[in-house]
Amino acid sequence: MNSEWSLDVLYKGFDDPKFEADMKKVDEKIAEMNDFAANLGSLSDKDTLLAYIRISEETMQLVSDLYGFAGLRSSTNARDNEANSAAGRLMGKLSATAKAETAVKKYIAGMSDLDALIESEPVLKEYEYMLRNIREEDKHMLSEDCEQIMALYNISGARAWGDLQGFLTSSVTADYRGERLNLSSVRNLAYDPDPAVRKDAYIAELACYDKIKDSVAFALNSIKLQVINGARLRGFGSPLEQNLFGAHMKKETLDALFGAMNEHFDLFRRYLRIKAKALGHENGMPWYDMFAPMGGVDKKYTAEEARDYLLNIFKTFDKELHDMVKRAFDEAWIDFYPREGKRGGAFCSGLSGHRQSRILTNFDGSFSDIVTLAHELGHAYHNFNLESHRPLNTDYSMPVAETASTFNENVIMNAAIAGASSDAEKLALIESQLMDVTQIICDIYSRYLFESAVFENRENEFMDAQRLCELMLDAQKKAYGDGLDHNALHPYMWLCKGHYYSTLSFYNYPYAFGGLFARGLYAMYEERGESFVPMYKKLLHTTPIASVEDAAKVAGIDLTGKEFWAKSLESYKKNVDEFERLVNRLYK
Repeated sequence: MNSEWSLDVLYKGFDDPKFEADMKKVDEKIAEMNDFAANLGSLSDKDTLLAYIRISEETMQLVSDLYGFAGLRSSTNARDNEANSAAGRLMGKLSATAKAETAVKKYIAGMSDLDALIESEPVLKEYEYMLRNIREEDKHMLSEDCEQIMALYNISGARAWGDLQGFLTSSVTADYRGERLNLSSVRNLAYDPDPAVRKDAYIAELACYDKIKDSVAFALNSIKLQVINGARLRGFGSPLEQNLFGAHMKKETLDALFGAMNEHFDLFRRYLRIKAKALGHENGMPWYDMFAPMGGVDKKYTAEEARDYLLNIFKTFDKELHDMVKRAFDEAWIDFYPREGKRGGAFCSGLSGHRQSRILTNFDGSFSDIVTLAHELGHAYHNFNLESHRPLNTDYSMPVAETASTFNENVIMNAAIAGASSDAEKLALIESQLMDVTQIICDIYSRYLFESAVFENRENEFMDAQRLCELMLDAQKKAYGDGLDHNALHPYMWLCKGHYYSTLSFYNYPYAFGGLFARGLYAMYEERGESFVPMYKKLLHTTPIASVEDAAKVAGIDLTGKEFWAKSLESYKKNVDEFERLVNRLYK
């Protein structure tokens, strides 16, 4: 079993003749799109739509392969100049299509017979949701020239600033007990069983940010100002309004989600207070102990043992999920271990057109890392359930993006808790689950509050690193309340989270959405058993071709009211009660 992923399904390397051949094909497709846009009106409306779809599908496959290869290469080595250069070349090429794309979409939006045409042709019917969205998006589209200018400037603007943050955080080192550790490695020590290690690692982590904080602060300020100006130019009242439009989600759904969360914060703060007291803290949990392991699961797993663990549990849920996970391990879909230059955290990237995904983790053998693998394999399973769609129907919106991943976590964690052989093991598993859900409730809300504050201030204020730290601390205090020790928070969470560093704003609430949506779906699975699985697959299949609310209706869920969200949140009360019972027994 490989410890690093293989990208050979895309290209053998940048010297692969196929890579340069595909780069040339991109040029051909760009020329074809530009010529097509210059001759709008020469074909019937139906033939115009079919030609646009054909050119777009062919271009998308090329770009997906080329950009995917470059992006995946650079994610494991920030100093891979070939990868960074290839990505830059490709973005430069694609910016040349912005004007043509805008012209064609405006032409489509203006078709008076669009609805009838959709019904008249099977291919167009498959793309009904996309075509109707083109008509809606036209209300916020700029002129052809302006769209091209914005695409060009984004290459050296927000995208470049985001690349800077990624480079700095993947290459900076922390001075920990006389060693130089990369950021991922020192952050992983937050899970160490030794309290002195956790605290020293926290101190070393915060200190290392001082080396790069000013540069990253410039990056954040620049990106957010670009987003503000872009939203205004497109006629949106705010970046959040633009985000919800792009997410195909109603504001009523977000309000219902946050409304229910606000009514249940104390449940998760109570968990933190119980854990803090058990660890000897009287004034809430200091940040450096938030991820401290509890109970009796201190086993370290090899990657092979993680594979077997996951396969054993997933086979009881769905054979297709089991078989896909087996392929992921057997066919080198996963890059496991931290190393210098590799980005932190974890992600899953679908290889559109190849029926595969690639998963990056920073695996160190803890049970938490098994859960992370399950999470990312959930994204791969989501991609798997979209394979019957046409190429342009595989892009689902941010809120539903965390559904399958978090559902997988529920499958793994609930099976593990049910099979616990002792109180100590059960405590460790319940605590791990509560730790994770507290992150998607309290921490995600703090990130939402922080980003909202940044947008509110940025137009009139350049926020230096100190000011950004102040905003982050304020957001953490509001979200975590008395669950945390306010004298030991994490002021630099704005610096290490890559989600802030793109024009895709507010990539925070989707984690809370996904976590609670998946929790509600898991409750349905517990009630219905095997009969739930086909409906679940249909829901995942629906996500790219429906609004968030309409996708949820596949499962009979109304997202615009607080009832569903509150029920999902309240389901954790039994976990907190059991956690308290076990802590009182084992930590006297």
